[in-house]
Amino acid sequence: MQYPIYLVVVFLAATLAAITWMAVDMDSASEPAVMLTVGDALGDHDSSGYARADGARQFRFPDDHGAHPRFRNEWWYFTGNLSAANGRRFGYQFVIFRIALKPESSIHPSRWASNQVYMSHFALTDPHEQRFIFHERFSRPAIGLAGAQSQPFRVWLENWSVTEVSDNKWEMHASTPNMRLQLELQPVKPVVLQGEHGLSRKNSTPGNASYYYSIPRLTTHGTVTIDEVTHTVDGESWLDREWSTSALGVDQVGWDWFSLQLSNGYDLMFYQLRRKDGATDPFSSGTLIDPDGQTESLRGNDISIEVLKTWQSHRGGRYPSRWRLRIPSRDMDMVIRPIQADQELDVSVRYWEGAVDFTGQQDGVEITGHGYVELTGYE
Repeated sequence: MQYPIYLVVVFLAATLAAITWMAVDMDSASEPAVMLTVGDALGDHDSSGYARADGARQFRFPDDHGAHPRFRNEWWYFTGNLSAANGRRFGYQFVIFRIALKPESSIHPSRWASNQVYMSHFALTDPHEQRFIFHERFSRPAIGLAGAQSQPFRVWLENWSVTEVSDNKWEMHASTPNMRLQLELQPVKPVVLQGEHGLSRKNSTPGNASYYYSIPRLTTHGTVTIDEVTHTVDGESWLDREWSTSALGVDQVGWDWFSLQLSNGYDLMFYQLRRKDGATDPFSSGTLIDPDGQTESLRGNDISIEVLKTWQSHRGGRYPSRWRLRIPSRDMDMVIRPIQADQELDVSVRYWEGAVDFTGQQDGVEITGHGYVELTGYE
């Protein structure tokens, strides 16, 4: 989900915060102008006039890397684990959301007019200094301030962007006064269609679903700059793409989302939807991807997730902070740990999104790896 269902698709926050075409920045030292829960942001809103993810579709690339403005919500979601030559570790999150303020109209009287708003979150985890730095930015796409296109692929919000620079190679740029990310990403696994051939159902209500695909491994090279010190880094990234109009059901409060890259070449995505009564929702779903890109679908009863430890946020709310994840049918058993406890973004919607490591075994063979976890609905 990442919001891969996922993400916190802050339709209401964007509506309130982006009332003009001008960009608004907010960082980890700022107080959010709008504070919402996931339930507020993904609650049941009027969806009339928007397209719905209500059935199978034919995915087409590179077209589907671009925007789908007939749907209310959409995101381009990158996360990754990076290391410098001296072993210093970084995690990063870079996501751009597109949110429709009203259904698309064919009439746009000027270049300044738009029914869309774009929002971006940029976060960096620096466990060496026990720092977690995050920024949020809004802009409307009027006069080219933000947007998305498929050929050549580009998604941007002012000078934050991911751009196709050659066949099968993208560049990412994001900078703030205290940090900068310049990365080159190259997919090494094919596109994975999540759910039912790309249709990811969130509950039993027709249309409460998204179109969802991932690129589970992108080799990553570049630089991370913090406080004017630049580190050359290498690592792996993950891309999640989703678009939808639907909301969480009235009895769903949030989700725990895992994207894990295993040392044996497997990758795992799983989101566990949580109900208000504390139970796991049966629409929880995921995919196990083998080294060649072949996939196996997973439902809620195929996987066991046990919380071993929690972390109390000083802003309020307690998050899971260590897990034991098991897939009995694949003899897979692993313990997942954040590289630091505090990776909570206090933006328009407060949520935890952080880099993790894990150790365990599959088919009796030791495995290690890294990835990202997203936790919503705990605030």
